[in-house]
Amino acid sequence: MTPSPITTINLESFVAYTVGILVFFVGMYLNRRFGVLRTYNIPEPVTGGLAAAFIALILYAGFNIEVNYDLETRDRLLVYFFTAIGLNARFSDLVTGGRPLTILLVLTLSFIVMQDLVGIGAAWLVGLPGEVGLLAGSAALIGGHGTAIAWAPNFAAQGVEGALELGVSAATLGLVIASLVGGPIAKFLIERHQLSGTTEDSVVGIGYDDESHQSIQPTNIMAVILTIHIAIILGWLLNEGLTELGFKLPLFVTCLLAAIALSNTIPHLLPKLHWPARTQSLALVSDYSLGLFLSMSLMSMQLWSIAGLAGPLLIILFLQTTAAVLFVFLVLFPLMGRDYQAAVLSAGFGGFALGATPTAIANMTAVTKTHGPAPLAFIILPLVAAFFVDITNSIVLQSALNWLAG
Repeated sequence: MTPSPITTINLESFVAYTVGILVFFVGMYLNRRFGVLRTYNIPEPVTGGLAAAFIALILYAGFNIEVNYDLETRDRLLVYFFTAIGLNARFSDLVTGGRPLTILLVLTLSFIVMQDLVGIGAAWLVGLPGEVGLLAGSAALIGGHGTAIAWAPNFAAQGVEGALELGVSAATLGLVIASLVGGPIAKFLIERHQLSGTTEDSVVGIGYDDESHQSIQPTNIMAVILTIHIAIILGWLLNEGLTELGFKLPLFVTCLLAAIALSNTIPHLLPKLHWPARTQSLALVSDYSLGLFLSMSLMSMQLWSIAGLAGPLLIILFLQTTAAVLFVFLVLFPLMGRDYQAAVLSAGFGGFALGATPTAIANMTAVTKTHGPAPLAFIILPLVAAFFVDITNSIVLQSALNWLAG
């Protein structure tokens, strides 16, 4: 019997953006309706995004309808979010975070090596080449979709069939797992060690100063957007210049840098200027950007594309998840100080190590909304994730490929 043809529905950028907002509100409703989601600090966009992804799976499996989204707006929201993070950063905070930043950096770089060793060992355990485990290691997990796609030709050249599909599938499943493990990690640590944050109000994890006296007004929102756009333009120019010099960084990294530079110079040069850092308006724009980015990322997952790889890949990712959680409990949390900041960082690291930096931020945001702000965590984790991981990951991946080629 000839299978029915697939009907493809392509939603252009504006419609996908609108669906993303709807999905976010669905997540809010589900989190309010089911207490277990709040108890384990599952972010609203994760709840809504996964619900939408499963609905898309039902449409595909039951009705031969495939839904595709144009995600151009989603990618812009990522830049908005990291620029807002940069605008909120103060050099005094970076100095304060010097030692924790160094510790987190060393732990992250060590974890990359461990993640690849676990991946290679897990692949051998299920009878697959070590290269498959390496691809389902730091290439797809801590590296994310971008790294998996970029390195797929290298793995294909060493005999990994369907390297691109395998890498994307591992990154997709990793994103789902990362979205779900961070909250429970923080819940366990906070309850086990009886930790708590401050009672300071916070719209989003990056927080704001109560003494800023800048309420949420239309003009304040417009000022925030203008400032973000100026920082993005400067970040884009910096990115172009670095590319010309042979240094390729994601755009959100250079925008983060530009925003940090602006926030630590302009207020001193123009003290009478109402700079939007640490304001409720900036926190609102940041929260909006992050929530919709994550909603759109998860709702656009095509879960049916990984069905054929589910068996061996699920075993590898189960072992990777176990290794990451044990690393957080036994190594990262103790070395980061066993305090509330360390618990929030642990939730973020769980999301970052298995998924992506925005997932880490969403996990930490969900925790801080319930238990109180942890500003240092929101400074040091993005810096480690943005600057050092891609370079180190590339070196480790190439070294491991050379070793496996033997």
